Amino acid sequence: MKKRTTIIAAVALALLAGWVLFRYINRSAFNPNSKYTIGQPLDSLNGVKVYYNGMVGHTSERNLTDSGYNLGMKYQCVEFVKRYYYQRFHHKMPDSYGNAKDFFDAALPDSSLNPKRGLFQFTNGSRCKPMPEDLIIFDGHAGNPYGHVAIIASTSDTDITIIQQNPGPFAPSRVGFGLKYSNGRWFVNAPRVLGWLRKDTGTAIVR
Repeated sequence: MKKRTTIIAAVALALLAGWVLFRYINRSAFNPNSKYTIGQPLDSLNGVKVYYNGMVGHTSERNLTDSGYNLGMKYQCVEFVKRYYYQRFHHKMPDSYGNAKDFFDAALPDSSLNPKRGLFQFTNGSRCKPMPEDLIIFDGHAGNPYGHVAIIASTSDTDITIIQQNPGPFAPSRVGFGLKYSNGRWFVNAPRVLGWLRKDTGTAIVR
């Protein structure tokens, strides 16, 4: 029994050490993909660039506008979407801080204004179809408790394509997901999608 307990303790310690090492590497400037360098442009949408970040947890300096508005930490997913909305729409979020999943407020009803973001919010399963240039928010999970946020690059009646920054060192900047219309509601068929945010509710909201 004592030997078994010792083995279990050793395995647990090894797993803990591995987790600590992973967390350290994930936040460091270690770059496992030699095809790119951190800060290298990978893609763009309407002239706004997506930059390579290396490991998902890596951050460098905070990106601020000339007026001091916080765009986020380079080159996290949040930094891209806020920079996009600032450059495309001159939009400043009333609350310029928070992790990706915090962009979505689950307490708000569908199609209502999210006051912290200054954007209209739609729940996955909304009467309002997701549209190009909407923000799409993903909940966190065990490997990434902070969630993820991206921009919808294109839509049809059956699918959407998102453009994203910092999906991981080997993941693509663009990914497609299925889109379903059922019982008067629109659903994005992807894990952990909370919903989408939009600045202007005047165009093609309801089918």
